[in-house]
Amino acid sequence: MSPARERPVVAVETAARESRTLRDLMRHAVTRFEAAGLAYGHGTDNAWDEAAVLLLWALHLPPERLEPFLDARISKAERHAALALVEERMRARVPAAYLTGEAWLRGLSFACDARALVPRSLLAEALEEALPAWLECHGHAASWPAGVLDLCTGGGSLAILAALHFPDARVSAADLSEDALALAAENLARHGLEERIALHRGDLFAAVAGQRFDLVLCNPPYVNEESMRRLPPEFRAEPRAALAGGADGMDLVRRVLAQAPAHLSRDGVLVLEIGHEARHFEAAFPSLEFHYLPVTAGERMVVLVEAAQLGTGTADGTAATPQLASRPGGRARRRRSRAA
Repeated sequence: MSPARERPVVAVETAARESRTLRDLMRHAVTRFEAAGLAYGHGTDNAWDEAAVLLLWALHLPPERLEPFLDARISKAERHAALALVEERMRARVPAAYLTGEAWLRGLSFACDARALVPRSLLAEALEEALPAWLECHGHAASWPAGVLDLCTGGGSLAILAALHFPDARVSAADLSEDALALAAENLARHGLEERIALHRGDLFAAVAGQRFDLVLCNPPYVNEESMRRLPPEFRAEPRAALAGGADGMDLVRRVLAQAPAHLSRDGVLVLEIGHEARHFEAAFPSLEFHYLPVTAGERMVVLVEAAQLGTGTADGTAATPQLASRPGGRARRRRSRAA
């Protein structure tokens, strides 16, 4: 019987008997994960880091502090609890954060479960690094932004990061999912930001009808249909509505760009995550002038669009049409910010 198919009870009992230290547990977990062919991408990208997340949590040890504890002796009860979690990760094929109920992003802890995506948005990095560099180059006032909207907020992690990054801004967070907003409310309370961030339920900008913002952050569902069919179980465990973006991944993105002009201030910007869909984004908006904000994962995964590049929208945002700027002859001008 292969290690990946060994009965869970047998695997736990054998490993608990033979393991004494956290290093032993790590070796066991990595071997099991590699044999099982698990998929990663919810805060880790390899078996070692995934094992560290689960084992440190199970042993009530500080996250990202593996080295000092590697040779610590673990009690029998602790070994059984930690190893049972390892087996559950393989059996359930769900993100580790759904098993622990906790996810970390940019050094902050967030409550996490299947009501929303695991916090991992590329916008979190862009908010702290590429966006400030871009703003410095493009001369926004020191008081900017007065208002921030996190559209498709899910569990609220981006809204919380934005509120902490812009302490003087009015911050709103919107989502269509009542379950996701309930999780977001838990996270606001977790960080003591219930009074700073307003939660709104509705379909895109309809949730904040009549309001305008200097900064709109949006991590919409953008995975194209072909990629959705290939997703491993760990990603299929997340809410499909928060991932699937239609045939080319751009279904909701089109609506966001159409409605954004009516909800951006004159010097407002929309910062949009598109992940690996740059090819589809550029094909869907061939005349749109925009900027790429580089992040560690890639240079064409986060898009910034200025209000002036979108034109003006209708009062309620439901019928707005982006004014797509292009060079003579129809050649689009796509610029990636070099200020990162």
